Amino acid sequence: MKGRGLLSVLIGIGVLVSCLEVGPQIEEIEQSDKAPAEAHYLIAKGEHHATLQYEPVEAATLGFKAKFDSSAIYTSADPHNQEDVNKLMGLADCSTQHHTNSARFGWRWYQGALQIWAYCYVNGERSSQYMGNVSLGKYHNYRILLEDHAYVFWLDEQQLRMPRACTGKADGYKLFPYFGGDEPAPHDVDVWVIEE
Repeated sequence: MKGRGLLSVLIGIGVLVSCLEVGPQIEEIEQSDKAPAEAHYLIAKGEHHATLQYEPVEAATLGFKAKFDSSAIYTSADPHNQEDVNKLMGLADCSTQHHTNSARFGWRWYQGALQIWAYCYVNGERSSQYMGNVSLGKYHNYRILLEDHAYVFWLDEQQLRMPRACTGKADGYKLFPYFGGDEPAPHDVDVWVIEE
């Protein structure tokens, strides 16, 4: 009888303890400790794409940090192709394909520096504007803000506006690292991205 009484008390304590609300507290701690995930993109020698993944996007802004290492230093087989702008990250827009409407950051190794460009298609017409140089081995901040009829590009503290064909949020898909222009990557190229 004493054993059953003790067992009943232990079961009762177990039931009471299981009813305590500790889940949300643990969840909040886990959420506050999470850092944004770093993605490593490899553009393999002889390839253009780092990935062929398709990720739909509907957003008013695209923000991320990106870092290049010394693999971003390259020499094109054809010297004229050294001026080509490779692509970092961006998005297709206006419910169209990216060669019709899109905004993304571009990059190239040119005249001994890693240059960053704002790179767009608006109604099938391509345009690009130089934004500045970035350091190898260091994260820099990138942001594309979508306004009615304008893309606002941010590279760290520098801002640049370019025309846009539509209004409202982007309705398209994400664009990932790509090498080219005409030539594929002459060697493996590594890029690290932390999306916001």
